[in-house]
Amino acid sequence: MSGETLVRVRLQAGRYEAVLTGSNPAMQQGLEAVHEGKVVAIAALTPDEARPDSWRVLLDLPAAVIADGVQVIAIRSITTGGVLDRITLMAGAPLDEDFRVELALLRDELEMLKRAFRRHCAETTVR
Repeated sequence: MSGETLVRVRLQAGRYEAVLTGSNPAMQQGLEAVHEGKVVAIAALTPDEARPDSWRVLLDLPAAVIADGVQVIAIRSITTGGVLDRITLMAGAPLDEDFRVELALLRDELEMLKRAFRRHCAETTVR
């Protein structure tokens, strides 16, 4: 979703709330939550009547994503696959110097770069 910005409002009682601004996301397929490579939830988008070109985003996180260790949930565009936000949950024993979060973030970024590179190659290939 190029040109769009997702601003987190809060995460409370397992509900992620945010505001999406930019081009018309209603024409897009929406946003999804991805955990360990699997889609775990789809966000509900409703027009924000107080702000033009803005949409309220509500997404309920499933209990399955809450576990010991570090869990990273990516909020991404269903249309483009671009990651617009990340939620990091840590639970269990103290996680001093835990690199799992960094590794998960790097994996998300690498996947995004791979998709962008493939799209670029497909668009610039001479036919």
